[in-house]
Amino acid sequence: MMLLVFMESPRSEMNLKRNARFFLDRLLLLLLLLLLLFRRFLWHTDRLCFVQVSEVSVLPEDKKWPFLLRFPISSFGMCLGVSSQAILWKALATSPSVSFLNVSLTVNLVLWCISLVLMSTVSLIYALKVIFYFEAVRREYYHPVRVNFFFAPWIACLFLVQGVPPSVTETPPAAVWYALMAPIFCLELKIYGQWMSGGQRRLSKVANPSNHLSIVGNFVGALVGASLGLKEGPIFFFAVGLAHYTVLFVTLYQRLPTNKTLPKELHPVFFLFVAAPSVACMAWARINGDFDYGSRIAYFIALFLYVSLAVRINFFRGIRFSLAWWAYTFPMTGFSIATIKYSTEITNAFTQALSVGFSAISTFTVTALLIATVIHAFVLRDLFPNDISIAITQRRPKFSKFIAHLRSISSDTKEMEASVSKDNLEV
Repeated sequence: MMLLVFMESPRSEMNLKRNARFFLDRLLLLLLLLLLLFRRFLWHTDRLCFVQVSEVSVLPEDKKWPFLLRFPISSFGMCLGVSSQAILWKALATSPSVSFLNVSLTVNLVLWCISLVLMSTVSLIYALKVIFYFEAVRREYYHPVRVNFFFAPWIACLFLVQGVPPSVTETPPAAVWYALMAPIFCLELKIYGQWMSGGQRRLSKVANPSNHLSIVGNFVGALVGASLGLKEGPIFFFAVGLAHYTVLFVTLYQRLPTNKTLPKELHPVFFLFVAAPSVACMAWARINGDFDYGSRIAYFIALFLYVSLAVRINFFRGIRFSLAWWAYTFPMTGFSIATIKYSTEITNAFTQALSVGFSAISTFTVTALLIATVIHAFVLRDLFPNDISIAITQRRPKFSKFIAHLRSISSDTKEMEASVSKDNLEV
């Protein structure tokens, strides 16, 4: 009898241990599955702005990284601001409504040359980043804010075509337009498709004011194409831009409370609301051959958005200087050019005063930002901080492999327990 009790006691203890281990294994698997589901439903920006759970940072966060890694795609915003100024001063020199200013085309030539040099420099640096740090570029492309700046290089080139001085060429070749619109079209196929059926990248999930950059390229392309004498191509891109601008505008106005808000440092991108209607009014006027009611409606929308943003001073106050500030320049300059076109159609003292006033504001803004950028880049050297949101990372073992490993351990444990139990029975 004592022998039976002695034999039963180890078996009962082994059963308890086996049940406890089985319970702990299943609990751990359940926790891991819940973590996977939680990560799946995280907002896309959170997944890209921080190092993921399944990744570890390769570069130290307490040291300054290589320059190419710290050079973001948003640097092309500088090119947009300066090249749009070349168009503005070309309009000031050639528009009848502001002929009393006696602006020389030499200003346009100087600004165009500066824009060309700046565009070449930024493009060269970013091309080196593509070559040496392609993973960082890939992460920028999958970032819901940064991805929109991939339109910026092509839009800046279109600005250079539109603002080319008459002393350089009167009419650029149409082939340039096709070459610049091809990458814009390819990007739109990808991004607009994701907006419709992209799951975590659908528009209602990732909508933010920087999305206007992916829209405004259509209107800039339509404007430049119509200026070169093209017909169907400009109308096509204008139609595509109008359809998606309407969807984006409504989506941004009725963003769900669960959507993440932009950090305060990115508040300047709200001025991109002004960009699309400003360029659209000029594009339609060029396509239609007249600044008609359609162009005026777009212009008045831009005017209202401009004023509504300008009066919200506190919304833009207290923001540390960064490259995001260049988001002010292109919309303000585009609206100034649209105002000059409007004053040419409706010429009186008030519209002329608006043209001069808005042009002065945009020129002062670009000049101030250019000076501030030079100071922060070469004197303070804090213009390009470590870009944590696209940190190069390496993946840890995936959860599926970890779960399989746990299952194999659990299986081995059960086999060992069965073997021990069998030996005890034999004893």
